[in-house]
Amino acid sequence: MKDIVILGIETSCDETSIAIVKNGKEVFTNIINSQIEIHKVYGGVVPEIASRSHISVISQVLEEALKEAEMGLTAIDAVAVTYGPGLVGALLVGINFAKALAFSINRPLIAVNHIEGHISANYIAHKTLEPPFITLVVSGGHTHLVLLKDYGSYEVIGMTRDDAAGEAFDKVARSIGLGYPGGPLIDQISRQGNKEAIQFPRVTLEKDSLDFSFSGLKSSVLNYQNNLKMKNGAINVADVAASFQEAVVDVLVSKTLDAAKRFGIKTVAMAGGVASNTRLRELMGEKCQKNDIRFLYPPGILCTDNGAMIACAGYYKFLKSEFADYSLNAEPNLRFEHFAGGHQ
Repeated sequence: MKDIVILGIETSCDETSIAIVKNGKEVFTNIINSQIEIHKVYGGVVPEIASRSHISVISQVLEEALKEAEMGLTAIDAVAVTYGPGLVGALLVGINFAKALAFSINRPLIAVNHIEGHISANYIAHKTLEPPFITLVVSGGHTHLVLLKDYGSYEVIGMTRDDAAGEAFDKVARSIGLGYPGGPLIDQISRQGNKEAIQFPRVTLEKDSLDFSFSGLKSSVLNYQNNLKMKNGAINVADVAASFQEAVVDVLVSKTLDAAKRFGIKTVAMAGGVASNTRLRELMGEKCQKNDIRFLYPPGILCTDNGAMIACAGYYKFLKSEFADYSLNAEPNLRFEHFAGGHQ
């Protein structure tokens, strides 16, 4: 069978990334231009600034990707791009660039759901991985438990009803004066804290529910700080961070293990930015080992938003000839649970 080379474009938030991947697994190049330093001063991503930044660097990122891969555009078999969910302006930069590129080299255009991209990162990191398996997709904007029945065939079995886990990390980090991005900063300072110092709530919702809720936990952390301030007590930032992180991780791990047992699945994977959290990896690893479940996660570079994961997801769509036309538009609120495998 002929090798398939996909160029993947990811601009859903604050990373401008272009990657070139062969057969869904062999990464020739994965260039990521991060805007973290630009948005740091604002304490979060400013959509308008993100869009402008994508516009200013995307051509340069493509040039760099082709140079590193040592290939020309004629070697590309298709162009895959994230079309949602994400920031509308940021998504439009990537989509319009992808359309122009696909048109100029007369290659198919492939629309990729951002969450499917995150899940697909595991195929790159673990070459022998095959469905079925369960993935915990956990990031700044998403917290989903997904049952992968086959390549491109998904069932969302649990999701957050309010804040995503990464969003809760960012908000709590801001409240204890750590800055942005919150996830890595909380992870770091938690190592100096006592994770059992404060008993924050573990919200499990209804019996047998695989859904998540983190807004109550976030409020509990804020209330704890306010009560201490009213009593002129000192806040131990490391203890608050460690205790909060433990509460989040506890719920993520227990729900994932419940899902694996309920569906009789022996492989659990993680994806998304929060999948880089060291405590989450540690606890999930311990619990999976105890239950004889194989546990996988991508390296940090593939947990963050990147073009390689989009190219990988695009490869499996290419095999099914699931192509988009030039009417493709950004869908900032694209929901994964309504996603049937192809661009509708």
